[in-house]
Amino acid sequence: MMSEAFPVRGPVGTPQPGHFLKGTTTIGIVCKEGVVMATERRATAGSFIANKATVKLFRIDDNIGLTIAGLVGDAQSLARYLRASVSLYRMRRGSPISVEGASTLLANMLNNNRYFPFYAWFILGGVSQDGGHIYSVDPMGGNIEDSYVSVGSGSTMAYGVLEENYAKGMSVNDGVDLALRGLTVAMKRDSASGDGYLVATITEKEYKQFTDDEIKKRLTKLKLP
Repeated sequence: MMSEAFPVRGPVGTPQPGHFLKGTTTIGIVCKEGVVMATERRATAGSFIANKATVKLFRIDDNIGLTIAGLVGDAQSLARYLRASVSLYRMRRGSPISVEGASTLLANMLNNNRYFPFYAWFILGGVSQDGGHIYSVDPMGGNIEDSYVSVGSGSTMAYGVLEENYAKGMSVNDGVDLALRGLTVAMKRDSASGDGYLVATITEKEYKQFTDDEIKKRLTKLKLP
């Protein structure tokens, strides 16, 4: 994912071009029954592999998940803030926040810190009353919805797989396989991505986090290394 190294800042604290994609591959896919969210597990500090079991996929609520890319501290703290805010919303309103509402909240958090921005890029996804949604939320607070999104240094490779194989209305089961294919291709060519998979599906029924054994069986069935 994510670089642990200190970022290079400009004279007014602005990030240098391309800095945000220094490490990781994250994927979000809208499917017929909901959404699929997936990441690999490597954290890097420059050319050094700092950690091989990094958590980059967070359950924000029963209907919302979040993937993170960028600086570990920034991304993790924002994930905690968002989870707390969404929990307070549920307590006060008696119902979960919509996916659009959560993505707007996260975008506002990022946009309010543009002078000294958070070095983090997110995929926020989940299920609202009108179905599944995936949003790309960038470090400056840009908030864009799409049918599928990949963020991170391995996203170029992952997008090649997504563009070729995504089909509107595909099942969640097929979406999981597609996400695994995209991550596998990215990990083969991007040195900042690797060391395993994290995958979750979010439907009206449940938020499901796949176990390592479940992922391993799928990779074997798909004949992926």
